[in-house]
Amino acid sequence: MGMTVCAALPSRSAVAAPAAPLTASTDAGTHTPAAPLRVVAAENFYGNLVRSLGGTHVRVDSILSNPNQDPHSFEASPAVARALSSADLVVYNGIDYDPWMQKLLSASPRAARQSIVAADLLGKQAGDNPHLWYDPATMPAVAKAITAYLQAHDATHAAEYAQRLQQTLDAQQAIATKVAAMRAKYAGIKVSATEPVFGYMAQAVGLDMQDQHFQLAVMNETEPAASDVARFEQGLKSKQTKVLLYNAQTSDQMSRRLLQVAKQAGVPVVPVTETEPPGVSYVQWMLNQLNALDNALKHAP
Repeated sequence: MGMTVCAALPSRSAVAAPAAPLTASTDAGTHTPAAPLRVVAAENFYGNLVRSLGGTHVRVDSILSNPNQDPHSFEASPAVARALSSADLVVYNGIDYDPWMQKLLSASPRAARQSIVAADLLGKQAGDNPHLWYDPATMPAVAKAITAYLQAHDATHAAEYAQRLQQTLDAQQAIATKVAAMRAKYAGIKVSATEPVFGYMAQAVGLDMQDQHFQLAVMNETEPAASDVARFEQGLKSKQTKVLLYNAQTSDQMSRRLLQVAKQAGVPVVPVTETEPPGVSYVQWMLNQLNALDNALKHAP
């Protein structure tokens, strides 16, 4: 699915924003660090969450941060390995979305380093849809785990972390509110997608996601069955499928073909991305996509 990308750790910063207490165990003990805690996040939305929760008390490197990259084709640079070798905390998605992370961690063991894995927090298993950040339950769970780590390793600022966590959870409530409003209007409407990127959010809205066997094949980088392709196209041509969601970060002949079929049939198309776009928060990113979907459903055939 797309090109090979060599990541160079684009974002190293310590910025302030919302968050603080609750879930994550530690064997390093409670103390106050003399310097900011060093955090590496596999994906930029997790890295930005750490910044919101830790403020100036953390220094964060996010590995996957370019919305124009195909995250499925990734090759780590030496800079990534160096950052991991000195990290205090690593945050990543898990369940085969970022399998390179576990390999890198194994290659550079560090006794004091801890990991927070979103998939583990949510009890996900291999084979589940790995696009966990589109599940409204994911970011609150990860935020609480990060905050627990920060409080355990920097007790002096525990109250600040608690405040930042609450601010973060309050901001994320806007997503739940939007999802509930859309569910009341659109539950049961048939939609489809070129990949299962938006799957958890579509489920939260109550949409009837079509062509999941096709999407699974694409996610696993296998050729979809001809019968699945034909069924997908027929759903668009007949307008039984009301909206097509597509991954704007990957483009291949099949996805371009489906986009063309949808446009010719007058079926609205809504782009979604796997990484958080620059200049917007996670909450605004999700709301922008939900608003685009809301508008598409309003005008669906």
